[in-house]
Amino acid sequence: MMTDMRPGRDWAMLALVVLVGLNLRPFIAAPAPILAEIVADTGLGYGGIAMLTLLPMFLMGVGAFVAPGLQVRTGTRRGLLAALAILLAGSALRLFAHDGLTLIATAALCGIGVAFIQAAFPGIIKARFPTSVPVVTGLYSAVIMAGGAFGARLMPVLVHAGFGWRAALAWLALPVALALAAAWRILSDVEAKKPDGTLTRRLLRRPRTWALMAAFGLINAGYSSMIAWLAPYYQAQGWTSADGSGLVAVMAACQAAAALGLPFLARGNVDRRRWLWLTIAFQIIGFFGLARFPELAPALWAGLCGAGLGGSFALAIVTALDHLPSPEQAGALAALMQGGGFLIAAIGPYAMAVLHDWTGGFAAGWYLHLGCVLVTALLYLRFDPRSYPVAMPVAG
Repeated sequence: MMTDMRPGRDWAMLALVVLVGLNLRPFIAAPAPILAEIVADTGLGYGGIAMLTLLPMFLMGVGAFVAPGLQVRTGTRRGLLAALAILLAGSALRLFAHDGLTLIATAALCGIGVAFIQAAFPGIIKARFPTSVPVVTGLYSAVIMAGGAFGARLMPVLVHAGFGWRAALAWLALPVALALAAAWRILSDVEAKKPDGTLTRRLLRRPRTWALMAAFGLINAGYSSMIAWLAPYYQAQGWTSADGSGLVAVMAACQAAAALGLPFLARGNVDRRRWLWLTIAFQIIGFFGLARFPELAPALWAGLCGAGLGGSFALAIVTALDHLPSPEQAGALAALMQGGGFLIAAIGPYAMAVLHDWTGGFAAGWYLHLGCVLVTALLYLRFDPRSYPVAMPVAG
């Protein structure tokens, strides 16, 4: 992991955390508010629309398993630069997405780039900010969610300004280019320690690794479905694309606030469960409201779901990092949690598309995620910090 200890570089690294984090979700969140334009031009059906979220999520999951081996061979710095370059290419190539299949392929390319970044960053944070892991992880998670809000809110603005949907999506390559330039400069003189190539296999033999994956995946299935279907859900009820994007932005803003605030509040106690259960309560109310009373308080339901999802995301990473003292081992555990979790999360948008076809509406999908949240609440019971040494006896 990165070992440059000059204090002045901590601020540069913190800035890089923000710049990189902001680029990890716009490519997923951006299409939803302008789906009407995309569908009219490409003819994508509900299954194809779901693939814009499902496929990159799936690749993020697979990539998290592959990333530790890539770090062994390439080192962290070169891997991060290559991943940002892939994300840049995937975003820019949307300018030439003349059909639905090509658009889905660009989503896959972006997902490949994000997969390595997400796998590497939690370990980097633990190594560079060992006394501030909850706060810095909260910041990282918050800017990820803020990036989603940025992507969702920007698209209708660009389309209404006269840009086609392809050009609007391709504009998201610009902030990726800035992050790549910053990473090239900030990481240019930082040494990277190659991780233990056997660590992944040892972690996968631990039941706790699988419990972390399941909890992370069931929650993030709700996130992927909200990103894919929240705006279309309300557009089907007569909302405009701008109004739909505004609702997605409300959700993402609440995600960012909770992702930043809850780890900060939880920093004084290594037992994070009470805060995790608070995020569960938010989601229960939000998903039930979306399913049962969608027109009563849409912004409230979206905001509660967002706060629950964002807080859960950040606290899940913190909880995984808490399990092991070594940054290398803790980072590998967090990467595996995200890997298995995103494989589960990828199913969310497609499951909702199938339920929509069966029932003619989205309410059944929101009830599905309500059930996932209740299962996750039971999994959180296991995350007692007193059990960590027994659950994760991984030696160097």
